[in-house]
Order: sequence, then structure tokens, then C-alpha cells
Amino acid sequence: MLTRPGVVGGGTMGHGIAAAFALAGCDVALYEPAEAQRERVRPAIEAAYALLAEEEVITSTDATSALARIRLTDNLAAAVHDRDFVVEAIPERMDLKQKLFAELDRLCPPETIFASNTSSLPLAEMMAGLPGRRRARMMVTHWYNPPLLMPIVELSFFGNMAEALYAEAAALHEAAGKQVVKVLKDVPGLVANRIQQGVAREVFSLIEQGVATPEDIDKALKFGPAFRYATTGQLEVADFGGLDVWCTVGDNLLAVMDDRRDANPLLRRRVAEGKLGVKSGEGFYRWDADTVPERQRAFMKRLIHQLKASRAYA
Repeated sequence: MLTRPGVVGGGTMGHGIAAAFALAGCDVALYEPAEAQRERVRPAIEAAYALLAEEEVITSTDATSALARIRLTDNLAAAVHDRDFVVEAIPERMDLKQKLFAELDRLCPPETIFASNTSSLPLAEMMAGLPGRRRARMMVTHWYNPPLLMPIVELSFFGNMAEALYAEAAALHEAAGKQVVKVLKDVPGLVANRIQQGVAREVFSLIEQGVATPEDIDKALKFGPAFRYATTGQLEVADFGGLDVWCTVGDNLLAVMDDRRDANPLLRRRVAEGKLGVKSGEGFYRWDADTVPERQRAFMKRLIHQLKASRAYA
């Protein structure tokens, strides 16, 4: 049983993954080399735990105990030398990941499982150059943001790893309260991001065509398909509605829907104009810097309410 995870990278994803493992009772080592980011880690985790305690998902004692189980360090060797599972959450650059895994191969015990929190880079290329014994203990474990709250983790099972070893990794993530998606083929985006991009492509197209305002398009998604998808997957929905109906509707709609193979021109134009969303103050909505923290907090609380509701039918 895996009980000593290590996390490389203390950014948004890394510290959230560490917080999730610690809350599950694991002894967690978190490596972050940048001092400025390292100083932000504990306050960020404390704030996330405090919100969970406020919403009565955990107790304040749970939060204190979990925080004590996270060992934060700027020394990679000290972080990983005794770990049975190490996941990296560093920038999405192949050269950086290859270099890191080569270092980890030198620093970690032979039995350590290596994982990458990526959905866009191929596992085979990430582990190129490593010995076969190590490649047989490597996988993708793709968490969704914010990782402490989002209940999904996609785990790769691409043929390089034994079923029993995969089961150990799956058990670790399930113990952290995650719904594990077993991904059988190494395709860009894995499963969830490909579905999300399919939705996003049509949403951006609807805005481009002036079919509805951003507010109403988001409303249509939140209180239409997304409301149902929170409890029932697409394939269940199709079975409930009748595959004959879905076949007919597909024939009627798909021919006139967006089939672009790159980003929408409207999206690209906004990026060129510096309208990047919250980080710049404007995207599809305007964001007042003074109100962003409270709006983000409200978003987190909505996720917590969904998380609590989801446990009734998971």
C-alpha cells in the first residue's frame, strides 16, 4: 500500500495535490525550489482547509493534523529519497520533465512509482532514456483544478505498467477521495479535457455568432447539460433518452455545428488584445480586482457544496 507520496512543484496544482494526500492521512513531502512560491504554500493550504472546515467537510483538528503531515522543502533529494510514489506538477515542457525524471531515477528507491500531472504530453516521450525497470513504474495521474476539491483523477494504463501496480496507485488516489478514471490509450487531452474542449469549441462559436450573451450561454450550460452531467454521464443520458433519438438529433445538428481544428478566432483575438480573464481584469466578463477574491471564494464554496452532494450517489 502506498502511503508516502512526494510532490514536485508547489504551484496551484502541486500544493493542492499535496493537501489532498495529507488530508487522506499520508505523510507528504512537497518540493518547491522557488522561495517566493514556497512561502505561499502553507498559507494557501491553510486557507483551503479553513474553507473546508467552515463548510463542515472536515474539522479544524483534521486541518491541523493534515498540515502537520506536509513536509515542505527546497531540497529535491531530501524530498524524494524515501518516497514510494512521486508526482511532478512542474511546467508543461517536455525537456523539464525528462530532466526531472532522470534526476528522480537517480534519487528515488527502485520501487518508487513516478507520475506526471499532465494531460497534454505523451508518457512514452517523458520516460524516454530511462531504464526499462523504471518505465514499468511510470504513469500519468492527471488531477483537475482545484485538485483538493475536484473529485476526478485520470490515471494512465498504457501497457507499460502491471495491473497490480496500477491498482496500488488507484487505491492511493481513491483513499484521497478521488474518482479514478482509467485511461487505456495515450491520446492528447486524455478523457476529461477532450470532452471539455468539445463543449468549449461550441460555446465560443455561439458567442462568435452572437447567438446569446456570455451570461446566457453560461446559464444554459450550468442549468442545462452541466446540471444533469453532475449526476449522470453522457452515455447514461443517451441510453435514457434513446439512442435512436440521439442519432436523429446528431444528424440534424452536427453538420451545422463548429468543426474547427484550432482555437476560435474570437478567443485568439481576445488573447491578442490582452483580455485574458481574471489575470488581466477582462475576458468574456469584467473582473474588478477588489472583488475577485470574494468571487473566487464563492466559486470554491459552490464546488464544496457539489462535492458534498456528489458523495450521496458516487
